[in-house]
Amino acid sequence: MEAAQAMAQGIRQADPDADIRLLPMADGGEGTAQALADATGGQMRRTIAHDPLGRPVAARYAMLGDGTTAVAETAEASGLALLAPDERNPLTATSYGTGELIKAALDAGATTIIVGLGGSATNDAGAGILKALGARLLDAAGHDLEPGGAALADLATIDVSGLDSRLDDVTIIAACDVTNPLTGPNGASAVFGPQKGASADDVALLDHALTRFAEVAGRQLGMDVAALPGGGAAGGIGAALLTFLHAEFKPGVDLVIDRAGLDEAVQWADVVFTGEGSIDFQTKFGKTPAGVAKTAKRYGKPVIAVAGHIGDGIEELHAIGIDAVFGIAPGAADLDTLLHDAAANVARTAGQITRLLKLTR
Repeated sequence: MEAAQAMAQGIRQADPDADIRLLPMADGGEGTAQALADATGGQMRRTIAHDPLGRPVAARYAMLGDGTTAVAETAEASGLALLAPDERNPLTATSYGTGELIKAALDAGATTIIVGLGGSATNDAGAGILKALGARLLDAAGHDLEPGGAALADLATIDVSGLDSRLDDVTIIAACDVTNPLTGPNGASAVFGPQKGASADDVALLDHALTRFAEVAGRQLGMDVAALPGGGAAGGIGAALLTFLHAEFKPGVDLVIDRAGLDEAVQWADVVFTGEGSIDFQTKFGKTPAGVAKTAKRYGKPVIAVAGHIGDGIEELHAIGIDAVFGIAPGAADLDTLLHDAAANVARTAGQITRLLKLTR
């Protein structure tokens, strides 16, 4: 919303007669809950959950304007940003706090819960979520496993008899663009483990542990859990959602586009502005501006993107409907300064683009 407001400020300064609609967008990662709350007239709610190390943390989830749909992000209670660099340890980090957010949404009466997968510090195959919702993960002696991904190497049974019965009447939607499987060279541990603090030895240990989770869960459910597309999302949280919570996976940006009403808004518009922090060729792979552009091009509307940083290959974005890309940085500066001045830089850039548009009219 702050980015949209800054764009609007710059546009109005350049063209006071412009009609503007603000429609905050996201792609399923951090900020999705807030964007959907803003777009639907919903509200952010707070609850006490536990961070990846088991410490209490004030976490937020969204209740959307329909009063029955909640949005919980893994980054809120299980996120990497909650930990100092020397605290990152996917061997012991738990997703329990995300389970607590889901439980809070159930307590609030939600009948649909969207779980945004992204930014997690965990690699526990969603074991913490299952535990928070009433399941037990047991070793061969019937003892509860310790938190974290490494402990799953000793998993013998996943007891779901105590799983919250309200889940039977709730639709779980996982907002995610990741298709990685749970295990193997493209799995959660190998691809995402290193950025969460895993060494090469840790990756091997975690992949073995998640393989054990897949074997036990697969035997109980009669399916190949290890190969499920998206099972490796958010350190394997995708696997827990797909199997025991029967979640439906949807591309994050498509889900937000649908819920926020972007389709109707771009039909109304003459020009569509979008943007992200850093834009490059990877933007075309399901990022917010790509989703916005795809929608706008169905109605032949021009799309202009602004970004804090412009990387390699932005020429590839023209083919997906982003007609022009502008950087907002006024010159060389340290990151703290650029972050501090971001709103002003967005407003100035949007204003200058609008002046150019007026000339072309």
